[in-house]
Amino acid sequence: MTAGSVEAAKPGLRERKKLKTRESIQREAMRLFKKNGYDGTTIEDIAEAAEISPSTFFNYFPSKEDVVLYDAYDPILASIVLDRPAGEPFSISLRHALEPMGALFERDSEIILARARLWMEVPALQSRVWEELQKAQDLMCKLIAQRSNRSADDFELRVVVMVVVVAAWEAMYKWVKDGGRGPFMDLVNRALDVVDAGARLDALASSKPS
Repeated sequence: MTAGSVEAAKPGLRERKKLKTRESIQREAMRLFKKNGYDGTTIEDIAEAAEISPSTFFNYFPSKEDVVLYDAYDPILASIVLDRPAGEPFSISLRHALEPMGALFERDSEIILARARLWMEVPALQSRVWEELQKAQDLMCKLIAQRSNRSADDFELRVVVMVVVVAAWEAMYKWVKDGGRGPFMDLVNRALDVVDAGARLDALASSKPS
């Protein structure tokens, strides 16, 4: 694999155990945030509820903010996209990836909504928004770079991808504002259609950089 590439490797037993522990920590944290408020919940509280030590907590999350920001969906999305046929237009690969993601979001809608509300309301989390948008931008740029002759640092690619990322963010904002009513992925697809994401991404993936 080249530097900065995204792998679609399936996690081994050790990684799966870590994932379960990480999800358990987040689940207990969200329960405590709902009960005691974000500021009223300490890392020690979360560790006790998850039956781990505070030092073990830091093996999984650098801070309390990261417990809210963490999700396991990006690696799943990347894996599905990379498993699609190499010559397939990126927009089709992305749509195929979003279908199973929609089922996951429906399953986890309650915790996703709770996390998103905290993300938009807690100042310490609001300050991380741009950082998280850039992470999403970097991931998608790497995915497209692996399927085209463009670099993940290509200026045009990064501009278009950020438009797509912000469109998806706006869909989440509306979903939260509406109280989580309706399928979240329906709003994401509407947002992607508004910015003509499919055509823009396909044009970049199939053309040579200037």
